[in-house]
Amino acid sequence: MSYAGPEFDPPQPRRPRRGPLTVALAALVPGALLGWMVYEAAGGGDADHAAPSASSTPVPRTSPASPRPAAPGTSPDDGKVSASPSARPDATGPLKGKVVVVDPGHNPGNFRHTAEINRQVDIGTNSKECDTTGTSTNDGYTEAQFTLDVAHRLRTLLERQGATVKMTRDGDSPAWGPCVDERARIGNEAHADAAISIHADGSAEGDRGFHVILPGSVHAGAADTRGIVGPSRDLGVRVAGDFLRKTGEPPSNYLGEGTGLVTRTDLGGLNLSTVPKVFIECGNMRDSKDAALLTSGAWRQQAAQGISEGIVSFLRES
Repeated sequence: MSYAGPEFDPPQPRRPRRGPLTVALAALVPGALLGWMVYEAAGGGDADHAAPSASSTPVPRTSPASPRPAAPGTSPDDGKVSASPSARPDATGPLKGKVVVVDPGHNPGNFRHTAEINRQVDIGTNSKECDTTGTSTNDGYTEAQFTLDVAHRLRTLLERQGATVKMTRDGDSPAWGPCVDERARIGNEAHADAAISIHADGSAEGDRGFHVILPGSVHAGAADTRGIVGPSRDLGVRVAGDFLRKTGEPPSNYLGEGTGLVTRTDLGGLNLSTVPKVFIECGNMRDSKDAALLTSGAWRQQAAQGISEGIVSFLRES
């Protein structure tokens, strides 16, 4: 995400350092108990994206073991997905009949259409900009490129499981946007069984790790998340667990107090959703260590695998 705009809180004062926090998250798989890995996260860093943090501990969940194939048309680090059609849904797959909406954050053309993306839209609680430019690594790899690449890999993996996948934007999308309210509407009109918005953060050097953003309870104007708060949290916990397990990326050390989970009520993409939905910030593009991962095609494949397995786990239990 970008430093300011519809998906961000304003900067907050630096938080005091906390003592080490240990987070142990357990995941059940068929016939075995897998440790989630234990991480110590210090809650320091500049809170450029300060937000309410989730306090409860993720619960154990069932997660099917899956192979980790490379995406079609990619080498480990080229980050390119071939133009060939993705695998068609398997009629016998476990997700047959399920609809997943994948929302790659931002758009490469937003930089050239600032007037359009600055237009205010209603998110229920208030008005915010239609969209933002997103962030980038210090070497210029944009968040919009990253999110679309991960989204393509995720689509392929989910379709192999039998799901129908709808994208809010693709390579042939309009030159900018879509707006955050339209992104939510795409999931709603598809009657999605799950929706996920893919992002990467733009915080300070030294701020590392991923976090999953959950919708808080909102009932104002066109926004009413009361029916999706519970299932969205379940989805988010499963995605966070499998993302951690597959990528080795630690939970954020600057948001979420080491849980990898943050609850927010200021995001139009969540406020206006009527289907279970979460955001994932896969890492911090402005941190050199995270940037080295985010720019690796092999790591992006692992990221897609982790997100996919969390979604599959959620849908098989729902």
